[in-house]
Amino acid sequence: MKRALAIMVGAALILLLAMLTLVVMPYIQMSSEEVPEDLKPYTAQQLKGRQVYIANGCIYCHSQQPRDPSFAPGDKDRGWGRPSVPGDYKYDEPHLLGTMRTGPDLFNIGARQPSIDWQLIHLYSPQAVVPDSIMPPHRFLFKTVDKVAEGEKEVHIPPPYGPKKGHVVATDKALALAEYLLGLDHTYPAPTLPQPDVNAQPDDIKE
Repeated sequence: MKRALAIMVGAALILLLAMLTLVVMPYIQMSSEEVPEDLKPYTAQQLKGRQVYIANGCIYCHSQQPRDPSFAPGDKDRGWGRPSVPGDYKYDEPHLLGTMRTGPDLFNIGARQPSIDWQLIHLYSPQAVVPDSIMPPHRFLFKTVDKVAEGEKEVHIPPPYGPKKGHVVATDKALALAEYLLGLDHTYPAPTLPQPDVNAQPDDIKE
């Protein structure tokens, strides 16, 4: 009986330690992270688009986390922007950091491609604007109509990527996803980003 009680107490202590290490301490640490002043919450339309992003598995090919040049100098060279900081993800629930980069990092896609027309064309036919893109088309987010109704957003697809007949119109999901992508603009200053030591001597820099 004593042995069983010791095992139960030991298991409870291990569970408690795991909770403190994996849940409580990270929560406390993240809660104290400074949020960049210019970071704005998502709009209702952007949140809808974020759900479309999740539903279509975009996270499996795109990351949203440019890395520090000391870890991955290529991120900066590709024009993906400054390294992200924890405060950048204040309004991201769940986080969509991503681990695969079959496509480019999208942390600042709204700054790199600030046109909603470009975003919509890219969703309809990626190769129409990025010839070497391997991204599959998302034409199911659009519809082809004979006549564009009032209030509908027509997308002018350049030939030969559009349909032979009719007009391409963006659905609500396509418009929401495009708005979400445009909202991915983290080009504002990040006060918590580690700054290089301007007083460091060449001998202090280690490879």
